[in-house]
Amino acid sequence: MRLADLPPRELRRRLRRGRLRLRLGPFQVRLGSAFPEVARELARLYPDHALPAAGEDFDDWHVRLAPPRGLRRWIRPQALFLLDGRSPFKPLPRDQSVPLLEWGLNWCVASQAHRYLILHAAVIERGGRAVVMPADPGAGKSTLCAALVHAGWRLLSDELALVSMRTGALHAMARPVSLKNESIDVIRAFAPGAVLSDAFADTSKGTVALLKPPPDSVARVHETARPAWVVTPEYVPGADASLEPASRATTFMELAHNGFNYSIHGAAGFDALARLVDACACHHFRYSRLSDAVASFERLAGEAAP
Repeated sequence: MRLADLPPRELRRRLRRGRLRLRLGPFQVRLGSAFPEVARELARLYPDHALPAAGEDFDDWHVRLAPPRGLRRWIRPQALFLLDGRSPFKPLPRDQSVPLLEWGLNWCVASQAHRYLILHAAVIERGGRAVVMPADPGAGKSTLCAALVHAGWRLLSDELALVSMRTGALHAMARPVSLKNESIDVIRAFAPGAVLSDAFADTSKGTVALLKPPPDSVARVHETARPAWVVTPEYVPGADASLEPASRATTFMELAHNGFNYSIHGAAGFDALARLVDACACHHFRYSRLSDAVASFERLAGEAAP
């Protein structure tokens, strides 16, 4: 059963009671909120995600979005992200409750799912081989990821690369892609059929909108992929697309810098990251036009396996 199979009234009822349960790849989350905008955007962005079957009773996280107590409920309303009844963050304005949910879920995974090596990177796949794309904020990672998944690549994740500590395989979540500021209109123009949330203004990241993951990516969320390339993207206005080889040493340091729990794993984290880099062809990619970027990645996918 998928979220889309729930009638809107039942979705809102489960959400109000804190009994909406979703499968997010290898994780299971229980969600609650009385905010109608949260129910609306979940229906828009997560319709293809599975609801746990009867007997799948273990939830990795119990999450709720709720107003703070006191006058804040009525004066300049705010939203709290609650994990097991406690708030790890300061509240945000209520009209940012939907991005707060996405950021909070990212935090849950990055801070607690230590059976994986977790990297701040987008991951896409074609033919069983995956591209890992680490990048600093503003480098155009999410814009590039959104364009590629609407050009036939499978989305594993926009934000969190989940690397198996045992096998080195990459696991998928296929959650919405977070777009910021000018990227929102860029993707609307590039992929007119893309489904986006409302735009949320004045967040800490500017204006944010969330892009619904393609149904095929969600349907294949339990398929792992093997790492084949690490590509560090960089958006440069007016630049021609340019895919340049990068050294494995530089790439290792880039990935370690983008590791959420690399240091927690100690020597095992070093070994897991070294195996990932050794398995990949490493590149630095500059681009400005998405059509050129997609063509470059098509050529990359046609390369012989590294």
